[in-house]
Amino acid sequence: MKNMIHNKVNHFQMFAVICSLFLLLAGQALYAEKPYAVVIHGGAGNIARESLSPEQIEEYNIKLAEALNAAEEILKAGGTSLDAVETATRILEDSPLFNAGKGAVFNIDGKNELDASIMCGETHNAGAVAGITTVKNPISAARKVMENSPHVLLTGKGAETFAYEQGIDIVDPGYFFDQRRWNQYREFIRNNVNRSRSDADLKNENIKMGTVGAVALDIHGNIAAATSTGGMVGKRYGRIGDSPIIGAGNYASNLSCGVSATGHGEYFIRNIVAYDIAARMLYKEQSLQDAAFHVIREKLVEQGANGGIIAVDKDGNVVMEFNTTAMFRGFVKSTGEKGVWIFEE
Repeated sequence: MKNMIHNKVNHFQMFAVICSLFLLLAGQALYAEKPYAVVIHGGAGNIARESLSPEQIEEYNIKLAEALNAAEEILKAGGTSLDAVETATRILEDSPLFNAGKGAVFNIDGKNELDASIMCGETHNAGAVAGITTVKNPISAARKVMENSPHVLLTGKGAETFAYEQGIDIVDPGYFFDQRRWNQYREFIRNNVNRSRSDADLKNENIKMGTVGAVALDIHGNIAAATSTGGMVGKRYGRIGDSPIIGAGNYASNLSCGVSATGHGEYFIRNIVAYDIAARMLYKEQSLQDAAFHVIREKLVEQGANGGIIAVDKDGNVVMEFNTTAMFRGFVKSTGEKGVWIFEE
């Protein structure tokens, strides 16, 4: 009798194992059938190819690939687009190669002021922080604003207090110091301290490295977008650009696309660039590529504005559009397509 019971238990255990394996394989097959995509950027600018050595180009490509690979691992495992874009953006924030987080530029007072935003395309919830100086990863603070506060945008000391209360890593402002950025700031001061900065000065400034961002579509069909920046070298008077402004430097909607922008923020705010691209898809039934091309290559160019965007639509189509000589960028899709680039190919 005991042997019969023992055999039944063994058979039941074997059956349970087989069922578990079947469900696991079925789940993996289901994930494989559903598209995912992630695209990132590390800023756009008018950069001469000869200004970057082969070693520097390789350094940028390695860091961009690291951010992409980390995001893809999340998406391949069935994770969310929000987790993917936050993870990719944090990696870029932690690198002094880019103008965000650790590599942020200095304002007119020689300080690093950081802005970031994140948006969920499923719920249209969004969170942003601006003018912060002690939060190690602004994009994570922005996500806490989205998920754990009734607000969209928090600034300055209030944003830093909120981030601390949420358990976000707080650092001494000295953490953000980078000698290369400091030299860039000193050069700016020498060239600009005795004259006011006109709109033309800002438009024509050769900003070589800027804002970072990520946009992703997960296997659940949800889009998310994230943008983070240190702003413009020598910015004054508590200036805030487009990066933390929902609809300007960042936007996401499952109905259309997700967009993260980089460039001359004043123009991206005036033209609500990120939302304009999404709206053209909805109301004019344009493709993501056509909408992005019109806004970046035509509308902004007519106004003399430099910059670019990365975007993913609800079908997993990826666009990386810019009107400068270069944009640090890359993408990976569930189809196996992937790559990183700096200059226009």
